[in-house]
Amino acid sequence: MKSITTFSSKTGAAALATLFVFVFFASLTPSPAWSRGLPKSFSDLVEKASPSVVNISVMKVVKGKQLMPFGPDDPFHDFFEKYFGEKMPGNRRLGGLGTGFIIDKDGYILTNNHVVDDADEIKVKLTNDKEYDAKIVGKDPKTDLALIKIEPDEAIVPLPLGDSEALKVGDWVMAIGNPYGLGNTVTAGICSAKYRRIGAGAYDNFIQTDASINPGNSGGPLLNMDGEVVGINTAIFSRSGGSVGIGFAIPSNMAKDLLPQLKDGKVIRGWLGVLVQGITPELKDALDLEDTKGALVSSVTPGGPAEKAGMERGDVVVTFDGTPIKEMGDLPYVVASTPVGKNVEVEIIRKGKKKTIEVKIAQLQEDEKSLMASQEDAQGPDIGLALQEVTPEIASSLGLSKSTGVVISRVTPYSAAAEADLRSGDLIVELDGKEVETVSDANKILSKFKKGDTVLFLIERQGSTHFATVKVWE
Repeated sequence: MKSITTFSSKTGAAALATLFVFVFFASLTPSPAWSRGLPKSFSDLVEKASPSVVNISVMKVVKGKQLMPFGPDDPFHDFFEKYFGEKMPGNRRLGGLGTGFIIDKDGYILTNNHVVDDADEIKVKLTNDKEYDAKIVGKDPKTDLALIKIEPDEAIVPLPLGDSEALKVGDWVMAIGNPYGLGNTVTAGICSAKYRRIGAGAYDNFIQTDASINPGNSGGPLLNMDGEVVGINTAIFSRSGGSVGIGFAIPSNMAKDLLPQLKDGKVIRGWLGVLVQGITPELKDALDLEDTKGALVSSVTPGGPAEKAGMERGDVVVTFDGTPIKEMGDLPYVVASTPVGKNVEVEIIRKGKKKTIEVKIAQLQEDEKSLMASQEDAQGPDIGLALQEVTPEIASSLGLSKSTGVVISRVTPYSAAAEADLRSGDLIVELDGKEVETVSDANKILSKFKKGDTVLFLIERQGSTHFATVKVWE
């Protein structure tokens, strides 16, 4: 027998009245401030933006090697000899997938360089399944951007490029792409961070997002809630190959800066002619700086713009053409974006004093390695170095720029020198700001340091110089 609970008419009326009062006053209570910015749905944004996002498929012809790459003792040698003789298989066609988005009605499409680089055939498919052949108009491997073009026989809708600087950490963003070849797929999240440097090159400056990005999303748009592109999805951090909530997008402002040159088919960058490195707390103390802001000049290219303007090794660049240089990575992009031939004012700190010099920017050639960051240095428990004077034979074998001086012959594992990335074969140019010509010179300078002090090294490695700091423990 079922037990049924009943209420009298008075009890029921009272309960309904109480419920009405609760609902009424609840409706008057304002929602928390943090919840008022939450979108109820992304459907309107998806409907508006999706037709402008395209799927890109590429075909590359990979030429087979003529000679077998495996030696007679290699376990793969017998297999390939049995089936292919002494030659590898012939040319093969390899496919790839990516994403892009339309930026104007003429058929220009922005994507990643790594999606279309070296492609022999590029196909673009719109959301209506119409497919077009595409050609590369311009590409820039240094920022991983590429501009391709189709010749549409129908009206196409471009996506507007927004202001990536206006994007704030915590803002909602949406990504559209072609993950794993599934076609237009939408994911949403927030801007997790800005100005991320992930080791992709000299012009690292990524937006980080937790909107799911997977293989095939490369080149797709990262949109703000106004339907503007604020980033071009490029890379993910993942140990498995799938999304773990850490994706990276190229800021739209960087793309806007490069678009005119991409349309011309060639990107021209400014060149200063220096190598720079970051300023560690140890370097700050050794160089008597107030803080770690700026880019430390570790090498000046002979005959380059910086040398002609009087810039010296050891200078700290703090502003460039009015733009503050907060850290080492800020300088390469600012210089690269400067028109060739422009005279700019560069504010530096030299031996504790600020100074302004004028530099005429030259053109960066493809083989130039200027403005690349040298390796960061770290401190360790002791010095751990063995030194040797340079002979002409040593200089020749190590490719050193001069046949005199002091070279590091051995670095003790796990020592301060090893932790500071000093290596066998490094030429010691200066110690504590003083030139070093003999081992005696080096020992005399080092003997002045006591436990807890930091020694400032200037070394030459593979034709370039950089600073390092080593802390004395014994």
